[in-house]
Amino acid sequence: MSLHAVADSTNVRDQVSAEEWQARVNLAAGHRVLAHYGVNDMTYNHFSLRVPGETNQMLVKPTDEMFCEVTASSIHKFDFDGNPIAPHDGPHCKGGALILHAGLLRGRPDLDAVLHTHTPNVMGVSAHKLGLLPISQHAMRFYGELKYHEFKGFEFESAMTDRVMVDLDGGRYALLRNHGSLICGNSVAECVVNHHWLEMACQAQVAALSAGDGNYIIPAPEDCEYAHQQFMDAGSFLNGDKDWAACIRLADRLDPGYKE
Repeated sequence: MSLHAVADSTNVRDQVSAEEWQARVNLAAGHRVLAHYGVNDMTYNHFSLRVPGETNQMLVKPTDEMFCEVTASSIHKFDFDGNPIAPHDGPHCKGGALILHAGLLRGRPDLDAVLHTHTPNVMGVSAHKLGLLPISQHAMRFYGELKYHEFKGFEFESAMTDRVMVDLDGGRYALLRNHGSLICGNSVAECVVNHHWLEMACQAQVAALSAGDGNYIIPAPEDCEYAHQQFMDAGSFLNGDKDWAACIRLADRLDPGYKE
């Protein structure tokens, strides 16, 4: 049984395409898996997905739901101006969901999914003056790819979208300084898996730095570059292909009600 009351899933399913319903199920599963691994900032953070076949529409959770509560039918649909799209008829989209998620999906047609989180480890590393250090295998995945966005206030104003776009500079992964993470991709699976790698890298860094400055090992740049290239040569597992089926099994074990 689902953890909370949701809209009639049969009703929602009957009003959307088969492709959109599957996208909703995947997005709900992604929220549940992330919550299981520690993305639990109450009702905050968002995970958005472009609606299949609709270039200018996105799916995103209600602003008052925790990640562990999201279901396929509870997810809302908006255009990139924040207007609700049927079967959702609630309030307009605003705040970070509009500025970060709708803004990036509008401005980056090469992206289909955007995930923003603030876990303690990610926030800690985002505030470290050197950012993410290449001191773990997980960190090598982002070597040379991770971007940084300086904190200039909360992402509540339209001008913030352009600043994030400039700092992301065509990339897919960023630390928002003194704030959190930004993981972009073309699928729910890609974002979930890469967020997991970033979270693990940040956990490892926080643990290593607890030994004190200078008491940890940083591999040579050429070794970091080689390790990163090994990731790039490893194939589609970076898109979540290797792990996503296991993630779905996990979501099913936790609470199959996410598919409602």
